[in-house]
Amino acid sequence: MTIIFACAAALAAMIAPSTAPAQSKTLRLVALGDSLTAGYGLPQEAAFPVALEKALKAKGYKVEIANAGVSGDTSSGGLDRLDWSVPDGTDGVIVELGANDMLRGLDPAVTRNSIEAIVERLKERNIPVMLAGMYASRNLGQDYIQKFDTIYSDIAKKHDLVLYPFFLDGIAGERSLNLPDGLHPTVKGVEIIVDRILPTVESFLARLTQR
Repeated sequence: MTIIFACAAALAAMIAPSTAPAQSKTLRLVALGDSLTAGYGLPQEAAFPVALEKALKAKGYKVEIANAGVSGDTSSGGLDRLDWSVPDGTDGVIVELGANDMLRGLDPAVTRNSIEAIVERLKERNIPVMLAGMYASRNLGQDYIQKFDTIYSDIAKKHDLVLYPFFLDGIAGERSLNLPDGLHPTVKGVEIIVDRILPTVESFLARLTQR
C-alpha cells in the first residue's frame, strides 16, 4: 500500500503544472524613482530595489534591478535623466516618481505630462513600464487630490501598463515604519512595501517573459 501511495504521489508531481517562473535569461530591470527608491537614510542593501531583487530571487526569478533613484527628484527630473538612467538592454522599468511633485504642490498637469513622456519615451525604445503610483496628501484640497490621484491610473489605462496604485500602501502614516521625518520608510517599512508590491511585480515579469 505504501508503494502504491508513493507511486501515485510521484505521478502527480510529474503531471502537476510547475509554479516556478519559466525564464530563459536574467531580466534586467531599472527602478527609476526618487528617495523612496534610492533608500534615503537606509543602508544601501536595504533600499527598495535591492530588497525587491532579493525577494524575487527567493521565489526563483532570475532578475537584476538597478537602483536609479535620486533623492529629491521630481517627475520632470526623472524625465531629464531618463536616457542615461535606463541603459540599452534594459528589459523593463519600474517608475516611482511624483511624491516630490506633490510635496512641493506642483501643478498635477506637469506631473502627468512628465510621467506620460517617460512612458512614451520608453515605449519608443521598446522597454515596458510598470507604474508605482502615489496619492496626494489629504490636506491639499479636494481639487488637487482629484487631479493628482488620477494621474497614474489614467496613464496606466491609456498605455496598458501594469499599475501598483500606491507605493506607500501599508506604511503611510505609520510612525513606527517611517524615519523621524515621517516621509521615508524604515528598513521594516521597505520590507512591507516589497511584500505588498511583489504580486504586481510578478505580473509585470510575466509580461516580460512573454515578449
